[in-house]
Amino acid sequence: MFKETSTQQCDLLVIGGGINGAGIARDAVGRGLSVILCEKDDLAAHTSSASSKLIHGGLRYLEFYEFSLVRKALQEREDLMRIAPHLIFPLQFVMPYVNGLRPYWFLRAGLFVYDHLARRDLLPSTRGIEFSQHESGASLKSHLQRGFEYADAWVDDARLVVLNAMDARQRGAKILTRTACENLTAQNGRWMAELCHTDNSSQQYRFKVDAACIVNATGAWASQLQSRSNVNSSPPKLRLIKGSHIVVKRLFNHARAYIFQHPDGRIVFAIPYENNFTLIGTTDFEYHGDLDNLKISEQEIDYLCDLSNHYFRSQISAVDVVHSFSGVRPLVDDGHADAKSITRDYRLEFVQLPAPALHVLGGKITTYRRLAEEAVNQIQLALGLAPVQQAWTTKVCLPGGAIFSEEPSNQNVQEFSRFLALCCERYTWLPAKLVQRLARAYGTRIHQVLDNCVDEKSMGEQVLEGLYACEIDYLIQHEFAMTAQDILWRRSKLGLHLSADAEQILTHWIQTHQ
Repeated sequence: MFKETSTQQCDLLVIGGGINGAGIARDAVGRGLSVILCEKDDLAAHTSSASSKLIHGGLRYLEFYEFSLVRKALQEREDLMRIAPHLIFPLQFVMPYVNGLRPYWFLRAGLFVYDHLARRDLLPSTRGIEFSQHESGASLKSHLQRGFEYADAWVDDARLVVLNAMDARQRGAKILTRTACENLTAQNGRWMAELCHTDNSSQQYRFKVDAACIVNATGAWASQLQSRSNVNSSPPKLRLIKGSHIVVKRLFNHARAYIFQHPDGRIVFAIPYENNFTLIGTTDFEYHGDLDNLKISEQEIDYLCDLSNHYFRSQISAVDVVHSFSGVRPLVDDGHADAKSITRDYRLEFVQLPAPALHVLGGKITTYRRLAEEAVNQIQLALGLAPVQQAWTTKVCLPGGAIFSEEPSNQNVQEFSRFLALCCERYTWLPAKLVQRLARAYGTRIHQVLDNCVDEKSMGEQVLEGLYACEIDYLIQHEFAMTAQDILWRRSKLGLHLSADAEQILTHWIQTHQ
């Protein structure tokens, strides 16, 4: 951490530690820019950890003629699988046909376009299925007789943010979590930012950053920061759309996900989650409340339960919800009255006065890498910076992703199961489920987490079931974790599997051992 009253200089100050901010920081520092990123909370503390956990083209956007957005997302889908095969992996989706909603021919045509808008090397094409002859049909109500199966990808969204921040730091960026940007002033064509860091004991440290350019990657807060940075500007209107998910005990016993149509035109996913659960979401409701105090409403819970009950034999209600989360997507207002119809594409707005600033508006997790690449291209051009390196982020794996080859490859994706098996053979003294969790979370860095560990005792204290001191130390030292919530809900999803007092136990351990 910087000393109080000190002033640090950099080319780029990125404000916001979600997926877009972390992605831009990584891309920029890899091209030779000096970068500081500040985030007022934890990395991925807000929208970037509240997604549907999918890397997907956005099938439903085709009916709004968003062909460019879908193509861009589909092109990114397999590139992201190659750079992070431990976090992003293929997932088959089942879409039941429902009489009275979108016609069968319409769904088939949409899926045909979805299959052919971009090249596919890793994912199979769509096929029609009869539920009487398909394992996904056993969980569905009897009136559902046929549908489609197509492919997209799953992602651990919060960990994807962390890995981008880790790679940025390894390349020289300064990543400052729990560090708010309290004031921005333009001076002689540069920015003077006043930052305030709050540590675990609530002690605050203030310092300044002198930056040639700022990146406003604050997501739902973007309009607010744009107004603060230029009081004479009229920032574009953002529509804040709240999306909520519920988690219930597992509703089906296979590895496929479902995509369900709602009569109101929305679609909802039901996804295998953390082995023992089903994740159901998302909603789409306009939001005007406190961005720092989001929680699911009773109306949203009922909405998701009712839709699930329309499709699944196993019926659920609010009492079956074991966990929920909500996020706000900042969507660029394109004039559509209906939230589900608003474009999910992003907009980058670069302004030179009163000092260079790039405002990131909208976007989705699937296109974050492309967004970052375009953002850094604009910044280099506007600042007259000769790139040390051209666009590079599809050519280098994220930390832990170099499974069998150092460069991103199809092999790393297609043979990940072999990597899991090799890890189980190497760490025979650990339960296979624990080894698989660690390998999936950390990829090749499992060997760093378990460095010098030769048996369970050498892993240190088992603070909570399946969580040992060596992993906690690794997360604090390498992955910016500071609190029990960071570890239990963003660096992992262990909070779902542990007792209600797990957070309190881990908090006490961190306070007494760090």
